[in-house]
Amino acid sequence: MSRWTGPWPTDGIAFGADYNPEQWPEEVWADDVALMREAGVTLVSLGIFSWGQLEPAEGQFDFGWLDRILDLLHESGIRVDLATPSAAPPVWLHLAHPEMLPVDADGLRFTHGSRESWCVSSPVIREHATRIARVLAERYGHHPAVAMWHVSNELACHNGRCYCDVSAAAFRDWLGKEYPDVDALNLAWGTAFWGQRYSSFEQILPPRRTTTIPNPGQRLDFERFSSDAFVAHLEAEAAVLREVTPHLPVTTNYMVMGDFHQIDYTQTTPLIDIVSNDHYLAAEDPRGWAELAFSADRVRGVAGGDPWVLMEHSTSAVNWQPRNLAKQPGQLLRNSLQHVARGADGVLFFQWRQSRAGAEKYHSGMVPHAGADSELFREVAHLGATLGRLAEVRGSLVEKARVALLWDTQAWWASELEAHPTVDLHYLDLPRALHGALLDAGVAVDVVPATADLDGYDVVLVPTLYLAPADLSDRLSAVVARGGQVLVSYFSGIVDEHDRVLLGGYPGAFRDLLGVRGEEFAPLREGGSVRLSDGSTGLVWTERLTADDAEVLATYTDGPSAGGPALTRRTADGGGAAWYLSTRLDTASTAALVERVLEAAGVSPLVAGPGGLEVVRRVGESGSWLFAINHTDTDLPLQATGDDLVGGAAHAAGDLVPARGVKVLREGVVIER
Repeated sequence: MSRWTGPWPTDGIAFGADYNPEQWPEEVWADDVALMREAGVTLVSLGIFSWGQLEPAEGQFDFGWLDRILDLLHESGIRVDLATPSAAPPVWLHLAHPEMLPVDADGLRFTHGSRESWCVSSPVIREHATRIARVLAERYGHHPAVAMWHVSNELACHNGRCYCDVSAAAFRDWLGKEYPDVDALNLAWGTAFWGQRYSSFEQILPPRRTTTIPNPGQRLDFERFSSDAFVAHLEAEAAVLREVTPHLPVTTNYMVMGDFHQIDYTQTTPLIDIVSNDHYLAAEDPRGWAELAFSADRVRGVAGGDPWVLMEHSTSAVNWQPRNLAKQPGQLLRNSLQHVARGADGVLFFQWRQSRAGAEKYHSGMVPHAGADSELFREVAHLGATLGRLAEVRGSLVEKARVALLWDTQAWWASELEAHPTVDLHYLDLPRALHGALLDAGVAVDVVPATADLDGYDVVLVPTLYLAPADLSDRLSAVVARGGQVLVSYFSGIVDEHDRVLLGGYPGAFRDLLGVRGEEFAPLREGGSVRLSDGSTGLVWTERLTADDAEVLATYTDGPSAGGPALTRRTADGGGAAWYLSTRLDTASTAALVERVLEAAGVSPLVAGPGGLEVVRRVGESGSWLFAINHTDTDLPLQATGDDLVGGAAHAAGDLVPARGVKVLREGVVIER
């Protein structure tokens, strides 16, 4: 069940979009609502960028247009996710308080004229954002259309790091709470190197542009401080909404997609009632569907397995990628149901009607420039009808997997600081590769924070966890002791929470668990590769290590670590084992290793079948539903039975899932694992 114990914002799976009626003449609104009913829309986000429209001058409000559109939506049975508008402060506020504008690492202050143009540490934005939130809550908190609050928009998307003097003072205050005194800070940051010692907190600045590499400990703490500042901003707005309207759930739209990692979402999740996420495909990635699956699994992991809402994705092209490719026929349905399969109980888009002007006028909408008489709108209406048939799925949960893949935002920050062994190592490369191998093998996986409970998992994957939670080694040892398989990769467990190397040999945090000891990293030249004795190919990275208490499963046959262990396994009584991989394997070799670890744990595919057929099960009190999504150009057999809620026909074992098609089978029986 969701952490929110009140009613879900809609009956069935929520369907809709960001709606920006202020962009259009009022005579268009009735057509909008009529088309929403035709498409099956049940929920729209309203007012996200409307602050200047709502408050054209300080203390002077114009609510008439919002009153009218809320009433119109309510009359048509469409619920509203009403936003606080802090993502886009009005021009008058910027002109009155230019000091609230953010400053970059070079000392350049930005100007107004876009969105999210504010410093998160500014008391000005905090005061005015909470003020307008209170005004909206008091006026609309009991309007019958309003079903949920939407705090700001994509927090930290464009203003994630500010280096102004206000931020500097806030950073010093944050450090004063994190460290008992400046001597403790000097020790943590290693300021004895390069003569960086501080004699007081007042001497400390954010890591602004300097002559060469800034202090890594300072950089890491600034990442934490900046993330915490956005957490505090969310908390402040949410507190006002809960004070005035405790009967309404609160959400904010995350950005778990691609390389975005400006906020540690494990810290924001306790502050909201329903987790929401925005996700946009990398249009030129032929396996963008695999990244979508990985991101959706990460959202579910942050949500603790609860249902969540896909607050934004695109019907077709976006406007901000180098090449904004249009989606192929059927892709809108396929992408949307992938998110539902992986736990989303809401499917919304940006935006309802494609803008005629402004920075995102070429971003697709549910109603395109061509209007409702278009293939795109017909696909939108088809999705709405399909989600209507899937209403019974809402409230069910994705079946718990036997495999866990750990990730950590702070490890991500720390692993990509300057002056590391190679620029070719990127935090997400291996997590995505392992997740992709499991996806291709048809094996379910939970992507969970590194602090998550590991009970019940038979396989735990620990990729590039450079900075690991202090207790993780003990928790992984417990998995091994009860017969589970743990796979740890290169560049994991290297430093403590201050980015100080754990001495005595790599990987310091996991040496005892793994039974290995590394003496030196030996990364490869650009584009280089090495061969392993088991026929695998390694890329990017090798290590010179010894296997003091572990079996060597493969050695390097060439390269800078030739003759040394590449893959090891330390087996415990009871059959559990801790594996260590000291290189990044290519795609085929990664798949082979994953298969080997799964076999050792006795983990099999959810449903046996060919690659390219993504299969996920959701389970609830009334039964279970099997989602089968075909990402290939070939019809593929599905060895399962049930009633297909998408096509409306019975599915027998071995029947085909059409090329680029989707089936959702009502199985009718909860599967116990």
